[in-house]
Amino acid sequence: MPAEPHATSVPQAPSRPDAGVATSPPGRLARQLDAAKRNPRLIAAASALQANALPDAETHLREHLAIAPDDVAALRMMAELAARLGRQEDAEALLERCLALEPGFDAARQNYAMVLHRGNKPEQALAEIERLLRTQPDNAHYRNLKAVVLCRIGDYAPAIALYEGILREHPGQSRLWLSLGHALKTHGETARAIEAYRRGLALEPGHGETWWSLANLKTFRFSDEDVATMQQQLARADLSEDDRLQLHFALGKAHEDRAEPALAFANYDQGNRRRRAQLHYSADDTTARVARIEATCTEGFFASRRGFGSPARDPIFILGLPRSGSTLIEQILSSHSQVEGTMELPEVISITRELRGKGPDGRPLPYHEALASLGADRLRELGEQYLEHTRIHRRSDAPLFIDKMPNNFQHIGLIHLMLPNATIIDARRHPLACCFSGFKQHFARGQAFTYSLEDIGRYYRDYVRLMAHYDAVLPGRVHRIHYESMVEDTEAEVRRLLDHCGLPFEDGCLRFFENTRPVRTASSEQVRQPIYRDGVDHWRHFEPWLDPLKAALGPVLDAYPAVPPFH
Repeated sequence: MPAEPHATSVPQAPSRPDAGVATSPPGRLARQLDAAKRNPRLIAAASALQANALPDAETHLREHLAIAPDDVAALRMMAELAARLGRQEDAEALLERCLALEPGFDAARQNYAMVLHRGNKPEQALAEIERLLRTQPDNAHYRNLKAVVLCRIGDYAPAIALYEGILREHPGQSRLWLSLGHALKTHGETARAIEAYRRGLALEPGHGETWWSLANLKTFRFSDEDVATMQQQLARADLSEDDRLQLHFALGKAHEDRAEPALAFANYDQGNRRRRAQLHYSADDTTARVARIEATCTEGFFASRRGFGSPARDPIFILGLPRSGSTLIEQILSSHSQVEGTMELPEVISITRELRGKGPDGRPLPYHEALASLGADRLRELGEQYLEHTRIHRRSDAPLFIDKMPNNFQHIGLIHLMLPNATIIDARRHPLACCFSGFKQHFARGQAFTYSLEDIGRYYRDYVRLMAHYDAVLPGRVHRIHYESMVEDTEAEVRRLLDHCGLPFEDGCLRFFENTRPVRTASSEQVRQPIYRDGVDHWRHFEPWLDPLKAALGPVLDAYPAVPPFH
């Protein structure tokens, strides 16, 4: 996933029973918040939240709410706890109750807007933020949050204006300069993005994410002074682990640009090892998930559901692995007059999460088991829900739009059933080129499989296996583009792509690099240039270190671009 602006760039008060109240509210709310500051259980819960001791915090809060179920301070703290534990629906419900009891509790409304934003409900989040801004139009926290949500839906110009306004008032906020840099980069204003990142580094020279953001421009080159500064920062004993690992990724890029592959790989390896240690990824779980999908999504399964779903053909899903050339395909297609590019839309993944909790007896239900239980009406409803929830990302009257979430390859069965006339495109790249490019990338979130050569090799192998399964049970449903073929004969591949989408050829698709639309991925600067061959075999500079990747890929590597038998 690409980096995005931070919703906490302007300093906020720490968790405590009365935190974040902008003004002293009148009446009952003021009395409740005043009492909360003296309540031993809530004081203990706040301390536990600050220490991230979540089980202790939950115990204290449940005990208190059993006695005082309408205590809005406790409800707000319980919502914060639920959000940290990933219980999105619980957090929303708690904050809704809190605001029903006390509509003037602005701190809770701010939390509610944040939870809605993180739950992929940007329209509702913006409505809550606007309500807050009506009472406090100059509040920097609210304006910052509005900018974050606007970036999420691709409305960059007003978001940039908001960031710039806040920074005129608070120029010493390094993370806010980072957020501005992200927005400017995506909006295509590279020089200004670099300037914003530099302003942030002047304030916080050890901030790894800002150094990595410069590296992640891909076309940016670090100076000797930059490299020396990064190395100096790495020598600090007080540097956080996140800063340290992102500095290693940035230094890897710096040494790679200097044709120093041994130093580059050493830094990439350090960054990946440190990031991998923070995650709980299991390659065995991914392989088992693919096996479950194959067992559920059979030829007979789809045949018995023919005609289900919404008939709309609006979406074009571009999927595959990160760093596979999908942004290039998106840029080419979005240069067509009938196609609008959007971003990596989270809606399909949101629907899978919704389905997981829908067991008839109330128990958690595995997603593909839930999918198998859906009838025609429900699948059509899900297709319409997808279209409705993604409408906010559409800015033009083009009849087709692109959803470029790479991980959607695991959800082709759901996509086909709820939107049987949507287009599905698989972006595929040579396994060593694709996997090593992913290994060099620090993702803002997600993609936990990319931080080990063995993990990413196994993931690529599982991806190829699953796509081969869908090719067998839904022949012709997925249009595949090999990156190397697109580079070798761009016009032929573009014509084949447009024909599959049912679109007439337009010359603008060959001049995709002139398209000024915002691009939200790591390839944003590269796709604003004509296609170049240099990236096709760049992995060969690092071949001496890629034996673990080759071993994990196995026969998939030897067969490429063909597919080996999996059964």
